[in-house]
Amino acid sequence: MVELDQYRLTLNGYAKPLEEVRDALDLNNKELRLEEVNRLISEPGFWDNADKANKTMQELAELKNVIEGYKKLHTSYEDLGALIEMVDEEGDPGMVAEVAEEMSAFEQAFDALRISTLLSGEYDKDNAILTIHAGAGGTESCDWAGMLMRMYLRWAEKKGFKTEILDILDGDEAGVKSVTIQIDGTNAYGLLKSEHGIHRLVRISPFNAAGKRQTSFVSCDVMPDIEENIEIEVRDEDIRIDTYRSSGAGGQHINKTSSAIRITHFPTGIVVTCQNERSQLQNKDKAMQMLKAKLYILKQQENEAKEAGIRGEQKDIAWGSQIRSYVLQPYTMVKDHRTNEESGNAQAVLDGDIDRFINAYLKWKSTGRTAA
Repeated sequence: MVELDQYRLTLNGYAKPLEEVRDALDLNNKELRLEEVNRLISEPGFWDNADKANKTMQELAELKNVIEGYKKLHTSYEDLGALIEMVDEEGDPGMVAEVAEEMSAFEQAFDALRISTLLSGEYDKDNAILTIHAGAGGTESCDWAGMLMRMYLRWAEKKGFKTEILDILDGDEAGVKSVTIQIDGTNAYGLLKSEHGIHRLVRISPFNAAGKRQTSFVSCDVMPDIEENIEIEVRDEDIRIDTYRSSGAGGQHINKTSSAIRITHFPTGIVVTCQNERSQLQNKDKAMQMLKAKLYILKQQENEAKEAGIRGEQKDIAWGSQIRSYVLQPYTMVKDHRTNEESGNAQAVLDGDIDRFINAYLKWKSTGRTAA
């Protein structure tokens, strides 16, 4: 059957890419490390240092996930080859649909694993802290910021990631002026770093009585949530710490006391805020952690000739600097201006279907291109 011959040819074409993925995953060394970690866990006193033990258990889970993921993919490759031969021998045209379904599932699994090999940055596996700021444009821009917040929360939910709003400032009439969200999950930062930049919306504004098309801009900043103690000196005279009353839909622990914290770093102009922890002290610790992470990233950028894929260049929240455009009228399209990846289903994208843009960005970055 002609269709089976095409499926066989397609499958055979994956033989070399599978080996390349195995090499990129460094699977041999990971299997050796897995044996070593298993020995460590079985040693007496392993749990005496709880923090160290938890990190080791996390490493164990990550190693197993990578190794088992590749083995499962390779088994699917072999099973699909056997299925093609069986259908060919039996000559049952009705089973070709099953081959097509299995081939589609295999290709999706292969793409997902191949994308994971591109997440090799120093912080890619870490949790992420994502901050959205409305640009000029008042209510319209705040509404757009709220739409982006919903998009990322839905994306994280689909991924099974945990989210927590650390700080939020509601818009005067709709949406949000700014929001900071912590997103916890393996490779959260590695995936979300593609979202750093200016996002542009074109639509007929519901806040415009004349029904005219309006363009709005929102900035998205993404940084890794670096948990270890960062050796960055922050001098007291270089910062101002302000306390203010918590507000907005930040979480169940927000109260009406002045427990929220804002830290301003004078030399760089960096401002970080946190209001969602249980106490002022916890908010201060979290905000200081965020500040040190941003300063560390900034230092890394200054020390490298090219950007390390950690954080893109800061741009004005205005026309001409956008990384992605979302057009809702007169037609619907979402287009990334760095990779030229686009989708005609804007609503699905705004509902969190952004993996195609993330994957395109990771492939684009792997070619050595710099961020827009």
